[in-house]
Amino acid sequence: MAARFSGVLQLTDLDDFIGPSQECIKPIKVEKQAGKAAAKIRIEADGSYFQIDQAAAPNEQKLVVVSVSPQSRASLAAKCKMGVLETAKKLTTFLKSLGVHYVFDTTFSRNFSLLESQREFVRRFRRQTEDRKALPMLASACPGWICYAEKTHGSFIIPYISTTKSPQQVMGSLVKGYFAEQQHLTPDQIYHVTVMPCYDKKLEASRPDFFNQQYQTRDVDCVITTGEVLKLLEQEGVSLSDVDPGPLDTMLSSAAEELSTHPGGGSGGYLEHIYRHAAKELFGIHVDAIEYKPLKNKDFQEVTLQRDGEVLLQFALAYGFRNIQNLVQKLKRGKSPYHYVEVMACPSGCLNGGGQIKLEGGSKDELQHVERLYESPKAEIPEENQAVAELYEHWLGGRDSEKAVGTLHTEYHPVEKANTSFNIKW
Repeated sequence: MAARFSGVLQLTDLDDFIGPSQECIKPIKVEKQAGKAAAKIRIEADGSYFQIDQAAAPNEQKLVVVSVSPQSRASLAAKCKMGVLETAKKLTTFLKSLGVHYVFDTTFSRNFSLLESQREFVRRFRRQTEDRKALPMLASACPGWICYAEKTHGSFIIPYISTTKSPQQVMGSLVKGYFAEQQHLTPDQIYHVTVMPCYDKKLEASRPDFFNQQYQTRDVDCVITTGEVLKLLEQEGVSLSDVDPGPLDTMLSSAAEELSTHPGGGSGGYLEHIYRHAAKELFGIHVDAIEYKPLKNKDFQEVTLQRDGEVLLQFALAYGFRNIQNLVQKLKRGKSPYHYVEVMACPSGCLNGGGQIKLEGGSKDELQHVERLYESPKAEIPEENQAVAELYEHWLGGRDSEKAVGTLHTEYHPVEKANTSFNIKW
């Protein structure tokens, strides 16, 4: 069953598969401290959601929020032979029929991840002369890669990894922070579920770094994969195509009630956004088209910015364990020429995540169809999103405030190899 998780986890002695009928977040064994037990969720016969854990009564009612990733939405759309907007509206109706109160899109939170990653890269680039581990900056949105890095390469690799939170965990901070305040609730009065393309996201949500000690609650209480949503539909005897569409929810009244996407590939477009921003911010160069140069395989590609024959920026994307391993070895030998690398554990990236719906045959054409669906909404530029700017200014107190740093960034920790897969110290 471990095949559902990324190859890097399988190859580092972690067997972390969790079926849809089990706890939503695998209960990692950590140092016993109050509030560290993983949350569980039960769906009753009438569709009500209840949190069940050692600290809460089984019938404790909470405001239930579900945040859906754009990769999951595209996978469901392909399976149900619908467009992504229709899928989003029908999925909203279905989830609310189960007792969910709000359904959000994590494209909104990814704006923050992209903006923070851009700014972090520029800061690192400018200090590279005094800090030899400032570059390359390595993407941090993939929990399979983060788990592998912490457990296998520990203190050597951690300084290179971006501190920016993933869209899932930024969404957790927004839901349990800003949205809770708007609803006049404390963070523990909201039960936050995410729908993700990746089983490794369950591990990410269970990290102690994303646990609120004051309110004894996680930023993300429960993670279910795209495939588990399909199983839930089947268990309820519901065909998504037959469901009536419902209006989309937005976290801010000023946010557009429509779907949008970020260009640059199905893993979120980190490389392209940071590349364009850095070219303009550092060198005053406006980049129109980005030309990728495939190396040994399609999952390892380079992008280079030159001026008068001089290399100004050299970026790469490295997907899949084989390419990640090669990248790390180059770093250890001091042979990596890159300033930034978009690292993802799954070959072909997040659209091909282990939690996605595997279509019949699993052909390349089917994956490309999911990619076309993913890219079909209107592309948006994070810097131009007024709702994001509003949150930065009025809720976070500015982009450089202590609150912004605490809300949008995190830390990583070297992990000692344990004797068993359930004895992990994060």
